[in-house]
Amino acid sequence: MQAPDSRPAASGPAGRLRLARVLLAAAVGCSSTDSTVRYYDSAAASVRYAAAPDTVSSLRIEEPCVGVRVDDEALVPPRPPNETDGIDYQEISLDEAIQYALSHAKVLRDLGGVINTPDVLQDTVYDPAVVNTDPLTGEEAALSAFDTTLAMGAFFEKNDREFNNTFIGDGGLLIQDLIDANFELRKQSATGSQLAARHRIEMDYDNSVGNRFGNPSASFQSILETEVRQPLLRGAGVRFNRIAGPGSRPGAFNGVLLARTRTDIGLAEFEAAVRDLVANVENAYWDLYFAYRDLDAKKRARDYALETYQAIAANKQSGRPEGVEENLGQALEQYWNFQAAVIDAQAGRTADGTRTGNGIGGGVGAAPVGVRLAERRLRLILGMPINGGSMLRPADEPVVAPVVLDWPVLVQDAMIARPELRRQRWRIKQLELELIASRNFLLPRLDVVGRYRWRGFGEDLISQSDQRFASAYGNLSGGDYQEWLLGVELEAPIGFRFAHTAVRNAEHSLARARAILDEQQRDVVFGLTNATADLQRAFAVSQAQYNRFQAARRQIEALQRAEEAGRTTIDLVLDAQRQALDTEIAYHLATIDYALSMRNVYYETGTLLEYNNIRLAEGRSPVGAYDDALELAARRTRPIEHVDRGVTVSRGPVE
Repeated sequence: MQAPDSRPAASGPAGRLRLARVLLAAAVGCSSTDSTVRYYDSAAASVRYAAAPDTVSSLRIEEPCVGVRVDDEALVPPRPPNETDGIDYQEISLDEAIQYALSHAKVLRDLGGVINTPDVLQDTVYDPAVVNTDPLTGEEAALSAFDTTLAMGAFFEKNDREFNNTFIGDGGLLIQDLIDANFELRKQSATGSQLAARHRIEMDYDNSVGNRFGNPSASFQSILETEVRQPLLRGAGVRFNRIAGPGSRPGAFNGVLLARTRTDIGLAEFEAAVRDLVANVENAYWDLYFAYRDLDAKKRARDYALETYQAIAANKQSGRPEGVEENLGQALEQYWNFQAAVIDAQAGRTADGTRTGNGIGGGVGAAPVGVRLAERRLRLILGMPINGGSMLRPADEPVVAPVVLDWPVLVQDAMIARPELRRQRWRIKQLELELIASRNFLLPRLDVVGRYRWRGFGEDLISQSDQRFASAYGNLSGGDYQEWLLGVELEAPIGFRFAHTAVRNAEHSLARARAILDEQQRDVVFGLTNATADLQRAFAVSQAQYNRFQAARRQIEALQRAEEAGRTTIDLVLDAQRQALDTEIAYHLATIDYALSMRNVYYETGTLLEYNNIRLAEGRSPVGAYDDALELAARRTRPIEHVDRGVTVSRGPVE
């Protein structure tokens, strides 16, 4: 009995070939040759499989066939580096990091994950365009309601029937051919008027004995008419139609002004997303800076512990009393303790670092995460390849200097510049406009209708004859047959219950939005107060930690002299090493904390982008956008397949 093969599926030449086929299928998209391709048949209006009946299962896990371009790095990413690999470093400043992130990021992500929340993720560079071009609520969609509409139609009818009336047809037998063709232009104006211009052609060929042109014979009607319907109460006025849009109902407004407020709300959300991206770039940048400082401090402490251990070992070999076994064990334990700390500080343990929203809007300094992990987090937020290339190393140093803040100016800037407040103010404006439109529905519908029509009648539609009824178009141009209509229509629901409900709902929604704005302003003042207080605290702590660090260094120097003179114990030396490490780490952490506290003041005032010389404005698109536009244009001009109704849905089951 032969044992089953326990090798991995991708091992050996066959496995590598199979893996290459899988990667190739992922790269080219939907070019799979799997025999179980599922397709949609529009004629049968059902989903089925082109496979054997015993393999059909609606619950089978399959791979969808989507036209998505796969990034080469995502397809075959470089492997994570090992500590034994040669390390090249690339200096990067904070300004360079922010510039790189803004020029490469399509998804304005935070330092969390997006793989599990793609549908709720709102912050991308496409969001303002998506809001503006929404086919239901966008600005162009709202403006399209005022576009001129062309309507055309032609109907052909054959009648062959008997009537209980000898005056119809020929002795009660009617044989008739009818043609009715129409051409119409309709236009909705901003004042609420409905304008229409129509042209109709009617042809009647029948066997009626009373026909003017013989039995059987044909006659043509040429009709040209214009119609105007102008509301006087409900639906009237430029303001209402620009707010609500034509044909609207309470609660379903989509006017140009409301569409514009939605665009402005989307722009405010986009600005907040860009601000958070810049804040997270700075968070990741200073986390990496601290990780390098933390690693350097722990390496020095480890090397100092090793020197202490070697000195005690030398004393033991020479028979001195300082070389006792317990001293040797204490020094060796401290060395390995510091060595473990160096490994953690170098590789990092998976944990959250500094990110927006962890304690304050811009984020406060979190626990160290290690150099490798911090560098990967910075690459993630910048949009760089996660693995490969030189190791990033911050080139900037945190500045620790006293800052004097003008509180009234800070509050004023925050109330004006915070995108969250601007978004809510646009939301209030949107509800104010909706309230105006809702009140319009408290009025009855009173429309004035006017119509004017020119008629032409003739034996032929077009004729060169001078006879009066030889040509329908010739008769029309004479203007002998003109008709008009003028009327008034009134419609009013008894009690206006629906309109009153809509008005009350709009008033309550507006009051709610205003209350939320007041609370948001209080929250902004609260966050700004915390940021300014934290800035003062961080500066005082950085000064104290610097003095503590200097004191620990003096203690180390004093113990070194005492150790050389033989006037100290191993306990004091090892304890001083631990204190020196703790104070150095605490000092660097305090400097980072002060830099982030200064950043948080600008974050809370809404001027972080201005502080980093970032402006949001419409301008020339990047080169990649033009490439995408050319590809989209090529897809639009591609011939349409009118014969093949099959649409590939799946590449087959997931292996």
